[in-house]
Amino acid sequence: MPGTLIYAEVQKGEIKKGSFEVTSKAKEFGGDVAVCIIGNGVDALAPLLAKYGADKIYVVDGPEFENYVPEAFVQAFAQVANQVKPSVILASATAQGKDFTPAVAARLGVGAISDCVDLAKEGDKVVAKRPIYAGKAYVKVEALNDPQVISVRPNSFTAKEIAGAGAVEKVAVSLDASKIKAVVKSLELAESDEPDQTEAEIIVSGGRGMKGPENFKMLEELAKLFGPTATTGASRAAVDAGWREHSYQVGQTGKTVSPNLYIAAGISGAIQHMAGMGTAKVIVAINKDAEAPIFTKADYGIVDDLFNVIPALTAEIKKIKG
Repeated sequence: MPGTLIYAEVQKGEIKKGSFEVTSKAKEFGGDVAVCIIGNGVDALAPLLAKYGADKIYVVDGPEFENYVPEAFVQAFAQVANQVKPSVILASATAQGKDFTPAVAARLGVGAISDCVDLAKEGDKVVAKRPIYAGKAYVKVEALNDPQVISVRPNSFTAKEIAGAGAVEKVAVSLDASKIKAVVKSLELAESDEPDQTEAEIIVSGGRGMKGPENFKMLEELAKLFGPTATTGASRAAVDAGWREHSYQVGQTGKTVSPNLYIAAGISGAIQHMAGMGTAKVIVAINKDAEAPIFTKADYGIVDDLFNVIPALTAEIKKIKG
């Protein structure tokens, strides 16, 4: 795949995991893999990108890029893209990536393919697979013009350490200040020692069946037993009831996730929820209603009261871990 350019997203001084995933996937396809990283004081992060397959890293660094401002970042990236002239542009479909990629595509005068779950090389083109109809079906999409601008759902690929040449080039960009209508002064992120749901490998989610906010502690305990790549989530019903903050919501009106393991406790399986977690590799449903729609999506189903199952599962994992 000649001429791939990747947008590496930085948050809190670290490159988001999804950026490594698409970089190593591009390296597997072959051809030159270039990465553009934009931020303030991001020079030191460049070697990490080389570790996952970047042959060339373009660094756009300056105080004006301290926080993500769509117009400024798009202007900067488009200038790098015009220099590199890639055939494919990839980014992780995080909240920022979903905002960034369509704007880049519009700036370059091409189409964008968003929130894909797989990529395949067919000749000189990349064919993207993405869910439609709230996850009920998948469609393969190919962009007509180059560069193809594609965002990929986090956790769709494994970030593999495939060393690239890692040459670093600092790029001086020229911004049209008249186009920048807003400036982000600060970014307030929720304090948590859990990974973001979109990047977590294991998610333990609770729904209306949790009966109250205090019972989510048992899900937090279970998630911690799975290690630092695990976190908790919630259905819209639980969030609407005020039991969890919106940042925990998984679903069409919350976060779209693709973990290796998704445990749904007391979640009936409304279509908007299943649209947000249907691409999980393994789904375990725990619900005392044998007719709950979640069981149609689950790989493993337990028809029982979650207040019996979760403590038993937690105890068993503790026993295994010693």
